[in-house]
Amino acid sequence: MDLIKVLSATGLLLAGQMALAAERVASFDHGSLDTLDALGLGEQVVAVPKQALPGYLARYAADGYVDIGGLRSPDFAALTAAAPSLILITGRQGDLQARLEAVAPVRDMSLAGEGYWEGFSHKVRTLAGEFEASAAADQALAELERDIAELRNGMDTDSRVLVVTHNDGRYSLRNDPVVSGLLGLEAPALPAGVESRSSGNRTFTPLTPAQIAQAAPDVLLVVDRSAAIGTGALDPAALRGELDAAGGESVKLGYLSPALWYLSGGGLQSLRLQLEEVAEAL
Repeated sequence: MDLIKVLSATGLLLAGQMALAAERVASFDHGSLDTLDALGLGEQVVAVPKQALPGYLARYAADGYVDIGGLRSPDFAALTAAAPSLILITGRQGDLQARLEAVAPVRDMSLAGEGYWEGFSHKVRTLAGEFEASAAADQALAELERDIAELRNGMDTDSRVLVVTHNDGRYSLRNDPVVSGLLGLEAPALPAGVESRSSGNRTFTPLTPAQIAQAAPDVLLVVDRSAAIGTGALDPAALRGELDAAGGESVKLGYLSPALWYLSGGGLQSLRLQLEEVAEAL
């Protein structure tokens, strides 16, 4: 799968379209930002939260874009000064929506729907529709769907894959729709004694390395939240040692890009990158 070829093709489609609506976009959603970028609409963006940008969007850290704080802690003074005409958010900023709407119209780009692909496609098409780029979005989605089918056909889908999030030395189950839904990879059954817990509106399932070893996945994929938010990265050697000590010597370890999987996702570029990382890990 050649991302540059895909972006070139969508760019050619855009060249023949009507003049785009003049927007000044501030995006607190990296997925929407990378979709705009993939569709050749990056010039519509004026402001982003630079402190949380994943590497593949590094060009938006340039001085030409206003830094509007963090994903959960917007800099409202900078946002107001950027004078956006549209602000893109997800559930991370949901409790701030009223304050953001005082600056400019807000669109919540959170994925919605029963299936991941349906929600993702709707998000891409909705965003593209704002900029008269529906034809380019349809082409990019069709190409991505074909590439997903090719990936599935070329990988060992019999492998049992467990995905966990690491947070300050602790691990929890991650039910990831990219891994289970789009790629159709099944997780192993969890051992007896593993229980889910609730904290506010969030439900999570803690897992120890011993419990992971007992579940005996063929592949363990780790999303390092601590590294993504800058509070201390996981020590891979320590995790390997804990798994081996608990009888998990056969478990293959794969470390997914922290910012891509924890802070981004839901965009044409990020989804493709995520799929390729999983395929490589297998």
